[in-house]
Amino acid sequence: MALAKSIASIYDRATDLKSFDQTKSGVQGLVDAGIKQVPRIFINQSKNIRKTSNSLELPVVDLGSTDRALTIENIRMASENLGFFQVVNHGIPLSVMNETLQGVRRFHEQDVEIKKRFYTRDASRSVVYNSNFDLYTSPAANWRDTFFSFMAPSPPPPEELPEVCRDIQIEYSNQVLKLGGLLFRLISEALGLKPSYLGDLDCDKGLAFFGHCYPACPQPDLTMGTTKHTDTGFLTVLLQDEIGGLQILHQNHWVDVPPTPGALVINIGDLLQASFLVGSS
Repeated sequence: MALAKSIASIYDRATDLKSFDQTKSGVQGLVDAGIKQVPRIFINQSKNIRKTSNSLELPVVDLGSTDRALTIENIRMASENLGFFQVVNHGIPLSVMNETLQGVRRFHEQDVEIKKRFYTRDASRSVVYNSNFDLYTSPAANWRDTFFSFMAPSPPPPEELPEVCRDIQIEYSNQVLKLGGLLFRLISEALGLKPSYLGDLDCDKGLAFFGHCYPACPQPDLTMGTTKHTDTGFLTVLLQDEIGGLQILHQNHWVDVPPTPGALVINIGDLLQASFLVGSS
């Protein structure tokens, strides 16, 4: 007991967080350095949610269907009952999706000195790269690095985007904006409103591009790539790689959502949930 108290007394979390942040190398930098143990700042003590090895097959909405009424009904049911669904025949070529994943991988695997040019906690920058946006406030850091840019309504000049993924970041963002416009029209109708309702509120005008990296972890039972959260926007369009890792909280259990080739996962965000409540009242 005395030894444990002694160890706790010399652990200065704030100093460890700052030291990690100042490396500007993120979690990938720790892995590249060959660490064998997860640093204490990443250890997650939460054991409140029961886990399961079960998988959940998300509802699949075929956006290429000629039965618009059925498409709208499928979106309504999935949004109200689960908050997630997958879309296929969404108009984004598989080649663009694959190149997007490769572009994100190229960013995170490029020379660390180049990545450091983008490392910042100033969210107003054209490109923000760091590890954990809430590094200094969360109980435990996530085993994740991220870069992001606001690509609409006012995208940054192309020359300010990372060269290794610039072209595909622009192309994919433009494609997702088009998809978002379609989804908001369908969701508007699912709410019993005119198709342009959510678009008229400019719900489909903004877009943030996030490129996450979850490096291999030497002790995966001690930390998490992303802790429990909800998405704060209107919609999240999630492109998974073949590794997967997505879990959702369903009936008080964490369940895996394996990737479906060619599909995109759609998550109803907090703001749109409020819209559903307004539309249902």
